[in-house]
Amino acid sequence: MSLFRQLWLAVIASTIIAFAGSFVVSMVTARDYLEQQLAIKNNDNAASLALSMSQLDKDPVTVELQVAAVFDSGQYARVRVIDPEGATMIEKTSPEQAGDVPAWFTGLFPIQSHPGSAQVSSGWTQFGTVELVSHSRFAYRELWDGAFRLLLWFGLGGLGMGLIGMQILLRIKRPLDAVVGQAEAISERRFIRIEEPATPELKSLASAMNAMVDRVKAMFAEEAARLEQVRREATLDGLTGLANRAYFMNQLAAALNDDDAPPNGSLVMLRLADLAGVNRRAGRETADELLRRIGAAFTAIVGENPGAAAARLNGADFALLLPGNDNPAASADRLLGVLRDLVAAGLIDGERVGHLGSGVYRHGESLASLLARVDAAIASAEGEGDLGWRCADNGEAQCANNNADWRKLLECAIEAQRLRLIEFPVANSSGTLLHLECPLRLQAAEGGEWLAAGSFMPVASRLAMTSELDLAAVNLALERLALGLPAVAVNLSGESIFSADFRQRLHALIAGRRELAPRLWLEVAETGAFQHFDEFVGYARLLRPLGCRLGIEHFGRQFSQIGRLHDIGLDYLKVDGSFIRAIDSQPGNQAFLKGLCGIAHNIGLTVIAEGVQTQSELAALPALGFDGATGPAVPRS
Repeated sequence: MSLFRQLWLAVIASTIIAFAGSFVVSMVTARDYLEQQLAIKNNDNAASLALSMSQLDKDPVTVELQVAAVFDSGQYARVRVIDPEGATMIEKTSPEQAGDVPAWFTGLFPIQSHPGSAQVSSGWTQFGTVELVSHSRFAYRELWDGAFRLLLWFGLGGLGMGLIGMQILLRIKRPLDAVVGQAEAISERRFIRIEEPATPELKSLASAMNAMVDRVKAMFAEEAARLEQVRREATLDGLTGLANRAYFMNQLAAALNDDDAPPNGSLVMLRLADLAGVNRRAGRETADELLRRIGAAFTAIVGENPGAAAARLNGADFALLLPGNDNPAASADRLLGVLRDLVAAGLIDGERVGHLGSGVYRHGESLASLLARVDAAIASAEGEGDLGWRCADNGEAQCANNNADWRKLLECAIEAQRLRLIEFPVANSSGTLLHLECPLRLQAAEGGEWLAAGSFMPVASRLAMTSELDLAAVNLALERLALGLPAVAVNLSGESIFSADFRQRLHALIAGRRELAPRLWLEVAETGAFQHFDEFVGYARLLRPLGCRLGIEHFGRQFSQIGRLHDIGLDYLKVDGSFIRAIDSQPGNQAFLKGLCGIAHNIGLTVIAEGVQTQSELAALPALGFDGATGPAVPRS
């Protein structure tokens, strides 16, 4: 039984007990008062009758007529005249009646009518004694009516007390509900704070709960900071802060092969000509400062190009990945300017500086082929002199259509419903299907090629058209669920989540088929979730009551933000494939991912690995704490 109901029962019970006690006391008091009034009336009427009889003749007829006159008024149960020796001279009686008052009431509150008596004299001698007993039915009627009036007043008082009690209990219940909600959130591994109420007892409880939440958050923050350091050591160059070679090669492989990657892009590589000479001539500190400045330049370019990545491949080689950008000239010119500034600052010998090579790739090109083309471009630059940049043969690199063409293409595809979902299994370590990951595909023209999301979603984002595509994807997913698929996951763009109108339309779409919602998994990329975090929180809290499973995909690069996810109510994370590639042979990444899974499990999140390429990678995941995986190595059922 709930505490609120117990409080209500306590209030009702106390009110009833108070009413019953007051009612009984009032009724007994009223009965005693009526008995006293009857006794007084009997005595007064007996005295009046005795006086009248004393003044008249005492012959039997006159006495009987006087007694009959009083008795016939109907107010008396018995009128009797007794001689001085105690013998009854005249007696008139009628049965006791309670009128229409219920017998149970007269039995519960009996009224005794005590007889009144007075002396009848004849001159100076005693003629006899008059004894008179009034009927009690009038007293019962008065007591019965008084009971009804008392019940009415008590009822009105009880109603007023109930209304006041309800307000008081509701006031008490609000902070209790907040504490209960906080406890339920903690049981779901969502750690939220609540406002502390003014009531001292509840305030101490809320304060203790908030203190526990703060301690848990601090523990998560400490563990996240430690794992962030592990991630940096495993994936980043300690001097420049750029990605190391192994991690960058995973990112480059993902850009070339993942279905949701842009269809083309550029790779720029910089090679310092004589780093060893700089180290020897100017000292290690100068050489380190040179590398840090170059690293800062690469970091700045990455910050201005969403999805870009940069790395220090070895001592003198740097690389810049620009997905979706098939014209790296601006970035290359900027890097050349940085090298010139370093020469002017005296950090590099002006005779031997460095060289840049770049190449434009298409989705599906092999990693070895791209690296060979870019390396050849660097060699060409080295052969032509100092501080040069050469672009490799672009081969079959595809130029993007202009915005007007893309807008028309997307609008026609949406209008003609040339959209579909394809299926990739997501399974746990025992091979049981968790859900089907269903990325969107778009047909540019009737009967034409189906384009992967990476080919059109970046353009749709630029044209602010992601909302219609995302809603279409969710609608297609609901249709598949209605046909009997066990669970379907679709990804939504961060730009769509940012729109309040999209969030409301998405809620209405899913609410219209609410019975399918528990089998619908919705995921947003890490960059979109954290870039529009407040809107992402609003989206999660809007959809969670519908029963959808909510998650973040491509997670890991902003792992330090994981502490912000503790009270949103997410269900799962999908770890970016760049952390998963060759995980069976990378102890540093293994330590990071094991800690990531531990923290995610502590806040109630399922953890799924993306882009699993080999059976060796797949076999290594359960020991690290992963709950599921997707990618080429996961067999289709």
